Amino acid sequence: MPSVGQKAPDFSLVGTDLKPIQLADYKGKNVVLLFFPLAYTSVCTTEMCMARDNQSQYAELNAEVIGVSVDSPFVLKKFAEENELNFPLGSDFNKNVAEAYDTLFEGDFLGMSRFAKRSAFVIDREGILQYAEITDGKSLPDFEKIRTVLSTI
Repeated sequence: MPSVGQKAPDFSLVGTDLKPIQLADYKGKNVVLLFFPLAYTSVCTTEMCMARDNQSQYAELNAEVIGVSVDSPFVLKKFAEENELNFPLGSDFNKNVAEAYDTLFEGDFLGMSRFAKRSAFVIDREGILQYAEITDGKSLPDFEKIRTVLSTI
């Protein structure tokens, strides 16, 4: 996993509008990168809706939330619309970003593998990783801790 205090791995995702979402586009802003395993699953939906409902708190902390999964951008677009998500979702269909952040699940879960583990990363406005958390998959990221880190950078 990338180490806190070091430069965050650069990334390029495919947005729901089929345009790239790149870390470089967020220079000068803090970024909360939320990896989630799969759209339309109960915990993932809860996680993304919690990020949606707290969007004003992130904005006050000069932070942009980006949700990331290995789903296609077409699935993510429908998921975002149906859940009225107010932040970008990026497709990591080729799994390059999950690999770079060392959050790719390689085991077997109901016959599936190679999807992002539920995890959260905070990247400061200079591109330095300030927080990293990989959950057990059933638990949500520690959103309170994420906001605490954001309030100190």
